[in-house]
Amino acid sequence: MTSATDISNRIIEAVMAQKLAPGSRLGEQQLAMLFDCSRTIVREALTRLSTRGIVTVSARRGWYVIEPSEDEAREAFEARRVIELGLLHQLKVVDKAAVRQLKNHLQREKAALAGSDVGARSFLLGDFHVCLAECLGNSLLADTLRDFTARTTLIAMLYQSSHDAAQSCADHVRIVEALEAGDIARAEALMSEHIGTVQDALRLQAAHDPLAELRDALAPVRKSAAVAPDIPAKARAPRGKAAAKKSDSTPPDDTSPYLGALL
Repeated sequence: MTSATDISNRIIEAVMAQKLAPGSRLGEQQLAMLFDCSRTIVREALTRLSTRGIVTVSARRGWYVIEPSEDEAREAFEARRVIELGLLHQLKVVDKAAVRQLKNHLQREKAALAGSDVGARSFLLGDFHVCLAECLGNSLLADTLRDFTARTTLIAMLYQSSHDAAQSCADHVRIVEALEAGDIARAEALMSEHIGTVQDALRLQAAHDPLAELRDALAPVRKSAAVAPDIPAKARAPRGKAAAKKSDSTPPDDTSPYLGALL
C-alpha cells in the first residue's frame, strides 16, 4: 500500500526532475486516485512537504508547489553554501568506497547528458549534492540537502536559469577529482565556486527594490517634441467647415506613444 513517505518522495523527485513547476496545484483527490490511497494519506504527505518548505496550502487554492521569492532564493543558496562547504571543511580523509560511489554517479550524469531524458539529467545533477553527503557519511545533512536542492531547482525554473547542464557536470567531476587526490581545501573551493556560478546564472535583480515598478511608472513624462518645419501658409490645414469636411474623410494622425506601445 502506498504510504505518505512514498508520495512525498515521488513529489520531491518530480520537482528535482523539473516535472513539477513552481505554482503547480496538487489536488488531494487527484493524488489519491493516482496513488490508489485515501485522501488522509495524501494530506499527510503534503503536510510533511509543507513543513519541509516544498509545498504550501491556501484556503482558496488548496495545495500547490511553492514559488520562491527573490529573497527566499538568495537564502536557499546561502543555506546550501553553509551546509555543503561545512560538510567538506570538516573532512579529514575520503575513503575509496565513497570515491567509487561518487564516480558511479558521475557516469550516470554523463550518460544522462548524452541522452534525451531531460528529467533524468536534471534529477541527477541535483542529486549529486545529496549523494556527496551520503558518501561522506552524513545522512541527516543528505536529507536536508535533498530539500534545499529541490528548492533551488524550483528557483532555477522560476527565475529562468541560464546555467549549462554540461558545466554543472564538469564542476562535479573536478570536485570528485580533488576529493580523490585528498585535496579537501581545493574541493571546498571548487564547491563554493560551483554554487556561486549556479546562483549567478539566475535572473535575479542585483538589489531588490520594492518601489522599482512604481518608480518607473511615475517617472516624469517627456513633454518636449521635435519642432515641425515651417509650413507655407497655402499648405497649412484648412479652417472652419473645410477642416471639418476634410476630417470626415481623412483619419487623424495619432502619434500617441501609448498606442505604439500597445502595438
